[in-house]
Amino acid sequence: MGRMKQSVQQNTLKLMGVPSQRQLEFMLAKSKYIAYGGARGGGKSWALRRKLILLALEFTGIRLLIIRRTMPELRENHVLPLRAELNGIADYNKDENAFYFPNGSRLKLGYCDAEGDVLQYQGQEYDVIAMDEGTQFTEYQFTCLKACLRGGNPSYPKRFYITCNPGGVGHAWVKRLFIDKDYRNREHSRNFTFIPALVYDNDWLMKNDPDYLESLETIPDENLRKAWLNGEWDTFSGQYFTEFDPNVHVCDKFEIPSTWHKYYVNDYGLDALAGLWIAISPDKKAYVYREIFRGKDAHDEKYPNGVIPSEASKLIKDLEIGDNDNFTRIAPPDLWSKSTSNGVSPIEIFSRHNIYFMKADNDRIHGWMCLKEWLKVYKDKDGNATTNLQIFRNCKNLIRCIPLLQYGDKDTNDAAKTPHDITHLPDALRYFAASRPYANNISESERHYDFDEMQQAYEQQKNPMRGYIGGEVTSSFLNYGG
Repeated sequence: MGRMKQSVQQNTLKLMGVPSQRQLEFMLAKSKYIAYGGARGGGKSWALRRKLILLALEFTGIRLLIIRRTMPELRENHVLPLRAELNGIADYNKDENAFYFPNGSRLKLGYCDAEGDVLQYQGQEYDVIAMDEGTQFTEYQFTCLKACLRGGNPSYPKRFYITCNPGGVGHAWVKRLFIDKDYRNREHSRNFTFIPALVYDNDWLMKNDPDYLESLETIPDENLRKAWLNGEWDTFSGQYFTEFDPNVHVCDKFEIPSTWHKYYVNDYGLDALAGLWIAISPDKKAYVYREIFRGKDAHDEKYPNGVIPSEASKLIKDLEIGDNDNFTRIAPPDLWSKSTSNGVSPIEIFSRHNIYFMKADNDRIHGWMCLKEWLKVYKDKDGNATTNLQIFRNCKNLIRCIPLLQYGDKDTNDAAKTPHDITHLPDALRYFAASRPYANNISESERHYDFDEMQQAYEQQKNPMRGYIGGEVTSSFLNYGG
């Protein structure tokens, strides 16, 4: 037994190597959730494997899980390297895809591709979980795996390690927790640590493969280069609204004149109530001056199961106290669908609370293109960057979500439909843009409107005695306000 332990120690010393300063910081961090990474080439996978091996050897009988998004990625990045590195140190069980150490510790290797794959870990307990390339996982998968971080082993405090680069389906939640430090729902700053790593921190790579650095520095796509070389989280490859610039599109709050026409656009479902209030100035600029984001997808503790239409109506009305009634309200067509259980549509329930909607144009591609027109940055007469749609600084969720939208997997003209916690408010803004295309795209003759005709059409939509609950947005509505 002594000879075997000595052999293990000798083999371990051979494979450990010398960590860089950043890798050492990662290995010594003691928070419950520790993220390491940023740029490509920072030595993340190497450091992660070494940390898990050291833990397995140091602490008797602990259970560790390392996970990648897909099985092929897992095999290439961890199974094969670990089988070589742990030869003579730990026994590999192919059927379980796990390594067993002489002290009883076990390192399991797993994958989690589709959302449902995470359920295979339900009920399992681990002392340590390592998520390699964490931005490739959804927040739902992360949340489910967090629940597995438990057990009665008192010899080691529970740890969740994450390596990551900007971009990917999980960009939003990783950035929120580790970069923006926006904690909610009983999350505490003391539990989260982020250690940034750049290719320049990887001494071995800089010395042995200088061409890799050149390949990063010469990436033609500026956003991709910033993400992979500098580890910048505010811009990344796959970002749908590359034109969005918070220095241009975000403005300070000011009092909206009562004469300006206002829109309320609604993206509603039991998963979330997402709405935006938008005002149109006389010079045909749009200002998003208020938002609402409640319900399950908003991680709302008060409405964890969603917001029913009657509650949503009250929340909307409460926020409008003090506003005039100079509104056009817009909602997607699915709100007109009647429930199979009671034959009532959400739009009918809203109408009972004196909230009436016009049907939005729900063509996704058309809507996104219209929104891009609104967000287009151009030079004013003084040469300063400006745009025709600005967002008040208090609309923090919308400002957070717009730059996180990625291109869709099936249609590069479309934005991705997931993760849902970042799509609702941009969808609401899309309904506005599609239903009221930017005014400079409308001819001078089309800009004129008859105020009385517009009022009559809107009152007709609101009059249930005439059989109307809502209807299509007419040209009068499109042109109203400029």
